[in-house]
Amino acid sequence: MLTEEEFVEASALHRRGWSISAIARHLGRDRKTIRAYLRGERRPGVRRRTVPDHFAPFEPYARERLAEDPHLWGSALYDEVVALGYPRSYVTFVRELRRRGLRPRCEACAVVKGRPTVEIAHPPGEEIQWDWLELPGAPWGGEAHLLVGTLSHSGTFRAVFAEGEDQAHLVGALDGVLRRLGGTARRWRVDRMATVCDRSTGRLLPSFAAVARYYGVSVDVCARYRANRKGAVESRNHFLAQRFWRTLRAQTPQEAQSKLDRFSETIGDRRRRGGQSVAELAAAERLLPLPVLPYPATLEVERVVSAACLVSYEGNRYSVPPGLHGQRVSVRRRLGSEQIELVSAAGSVVASHRLAPAGAGALRRHAEHRVALEQVVLQSLTSGRPCRRKRNRPPGEAALAAAAALVGAESDVSVSLEAYARYAEASR
Repeated sequence: MLTEEEFVEASALHRRGWSISAIARHLGRDRKTIRAYLRGERRPGVRRRTVPDHFAPFEPYARERLAEDPHLWGSALYDEVVALGYPRSYVTFVRELRRRGLRPRCEACAVVKGRPTVEIAHPPGEEIQWDWLELPGAPWGGEAHLLVGTLSHSGTFRAVFAEGEDQAHLVGALDGVLRRLGGTARRWRVDRMATVCDRSTGRLLPSFAAVARYYGVSVDVCARYRANRKGAVESRNHFLAQRFWRTLRAQTPQEAQSKLDRFSETIGDRRRRGGQSVAELAAAERLLPLPVLPYPATLEVERVVSAACLVSYEGNRYSVPPGLHGQRVSVRRRLGSEQIELVSAAGSVVASHRLAPAGAGALRRHAEHRVALEQVVLQSLTSGRPCRRKRNRPPGEAALAAAAALVGAESDVSVSLEAYARYAEASR
């Protein structure tokens, strides 16, 4: 490979009339190399490949994916091309992305300014940071609400999908994250959530203070406009949104939760931090044990009763008495309880069921509900003979009169329909 300086020298000597052999002896290069550069067959500074280009077959796919989403992480795209058969390493893959200039420029993000940061020391097991991550365009419709909990020392995170961000759903998701982590840190750091504190003063709400006492922890509320103070969870939010959510394929929240748990335990815990994996740092976390049952908050969500008098909740279906189909009912569940209640719009409990595991696809229908629904269905069926659809039915007298009126309005020709009426009467 000739450098730019050597190529300039060779070009100048060639224009002066030097032969290829003389230029090669002068530069200490092979004659075939000099000839290829002077003919334009090779470019200075670009080494000829001596191994097959493994990236070339995957370049169109990578180009299209980055054109669709300029912010798609290289690691997420690497997972996709590996599934398609890409044989090289991640480092080689991202080097080819940069060398070929496949990632387009995002004008909206080109002028984003940074701000100073500083590392804060966190003893093992001392702090866990919490934050909601709102994810638009959920495959099952609407916006997904994800509560993320991150241990500040190791960077270990777990996250739980919730139907809302009210205090009951916050407590339920919070308990789910802690049980996935295997314990709780001594302090919880949160921003100024309306379900945690008074946003104007930063003082804890009495209802959430009871939750903190139940788990035996202290709560630190971040000051206003200090998002960097909980930078560990903010970083995990960005990681989840770009690395997991952008490429997620799931049809239900339960399927998404299952894939998220697997992602957190494999890809999430394999990340490197300070020369060690997150899993190795997590082993040093000294977490406090959790109570046997979650804090007894009461979750309540609305559902519409189906035509089969069933209510869907967490991937399972529960029956209600007939007569409520198409109406809105509330599903009420106390955390830690094995029972759920279905409450009508009037506030009365219309059914109670044993809770099925989330995403099990179970159908829970009481025997009395089945019997009552069968009676309603049978009574609604017609008792007479079904309509004979192949029977001959020519136009009747009313239709003939309407036809005569139309013909009389559109033409002066007088048409007698008596013969047609006789044929129609005979056919009956």
